[in-house]
Amino acid sequence: MLIKFCGATTAAEVTDLAAAGADLVGLWHGVPGGRSELTAARLADLAAVALDTGRLRPVLVTFSSDTRALLATVVAARVPCVQLHGFQPPGMVRALRRDGPPGLEIIKVLHLRDGVCLEERLTGAYERAGADGFLLDAVTTEGRIGSTAQPLDEAAVTALADRTGLPFLLAGGLHAGNAHDFAGARAHPRFLGIDVDSAARAADGLLRAARARAVTQAWRTA
Repeated sequence: MLIKFCGATTAAEVTDLAAAGADLVGLWHGVPGGRSELTAARLADLAAVALDTGRLRPVLVTFSSDTRALLATVVAARVPCVQLHGFQPPGMVRALRRDGPPGLEIIKVLHLRDGVCLEERLTGAYERAGADGFLLDAVTTEGRIGSTAQPLDEAAVTALADRTGLPFLLAGGLHAGNAHDFAGARAHPRFLGIDVDSAARAADGLLRAARARAVTQAWRTA
C-alpha cells in the first residue's frame, strides 16, 4: 500500500515524510494560487531532496494543460511521476506518454461530486492514452478541487473503481481515524494507496513527521 502526502514546500517536510514511512511526496507546480505552489527551480530542489532519501518518489502535481512546458519541467526536475489534478484531456496524457522520459508514471485525478465522477465518460480514453493510474478525489459543492479535506462516499468509490481498469489512489479528507470507513475500498483488487494533505499538517500549516506517521500506521494496520 502506497502512502502519499501532498503539498510539501520545504526540505524539512520532505525528510520528515520519509522518516514517517511515506512512499510519495506531492510537489505542486502549475497550481495557480495554490498554498503549496513551487517555482520550477524550487520543485527541482525538493525533488532532489526526496530522491536523496532513498525512499520517497517525488510527484509533480499540476493543474497545467501546457504539455510542452510540463515536459520541460519534468525533465529538468527529474521527477518520475506526474499527477494531472485538473481537467486535462486524454490527449495530454497521450502526449506525455509519447514524448515524456522513459518510465514516466502518469496519474490522472478523477473528481467526484455528490458521488458522480465528472470525468466518467473519459475514463476509458485516459486508459487508452496511457495513464498508469487514477486518483479519486472530492469536488466541493462550490466546485473547489484539490486539498478539500472532504471525504468521499465509499460506495461511490468502489463503484467507480469497478467501472475502471487501472489501479487507484484514494484521496479526500483521509486521516488516522477513518481508515476503517474505507474497508471496501482498501479491499478492492486495484486499490493502490492513499493521498493525504491536511491530516499531516500541524498548526503552522507544515507537514510534520508525527502527524504523518500516525496516518501511515493507522492505514497500514487497519
